[in-house]
Amino acid sequence: MPDLITVAVAYHSGYGHTARQARAAADGARSVSGVRAELHDVTSLTDGLWEGLSGAEAIIFGSPTYMGSQSAAFQAFAEASAKIWVDMGWRDKVAAGFTNSAGVNGDKLNTLTSMALLAAQHGMTWVTLGLPPGWLYSADGRDDDLNRLGGFLGAMAQSPSDAGPETAPSLADLRTAEHLGRRVAQTALRLASGRRALDGTAA
Repeated sequence: MPDLITVAVAYHSGYGHTARQARAAADGARSVSGVRAELHDVTSLTDGLWEGLSGAEAIIFGSPTYMGSQSAAFQAFAEASAKIWVDMGWRDKVAAGFTNSAGVNGDKLNTLTSMALLAAQHGMTWVTLGLPPGWLYSADGRDDDLNRLGGFLGAMAQSPSDAGPETAPSLADLRTAEHLGRRVAQTALRLASGRRALDGTAA
């Protein structure tokens, strides 16, 4: 069966932890039949990056949370996307986001909010995490629950400041990112199928 749609994961990772999250999100997306996933490191703002994102039906944004906000490298990418915004080149694409920080809270929500606003300015359709909160939300919660950090706008992960990317983020956080990638792929596939049906009706 040929690939039908592409989900692009556009991310920056300072030390490798967020890159693991990005790979998990891509794995979730490509687990959906008819979907292929591409990883794009936004550190280098090359023509290849912009072409890859242009050809994707969905873009999942990813950045570590530094000092309560997205990384400088991701912000540079966001600002450089203004040349796409001028022509509304990403309008109606599906979008979502994930982030990682050393703190359990770390003000990660601020990073996800910034990503959602970036997507809104581009006219994209934002996909939420779609999971109930785990872990400390209930007395019998476990630290290996999906969405253990209780985020809703996107996928959150936590990596201790003294743990390398070979051990962090936790498996639960990576599974949560994988869930997000799968959810984005399913949403994008449904929208693409709907557009094809409408195009056929119009014809």
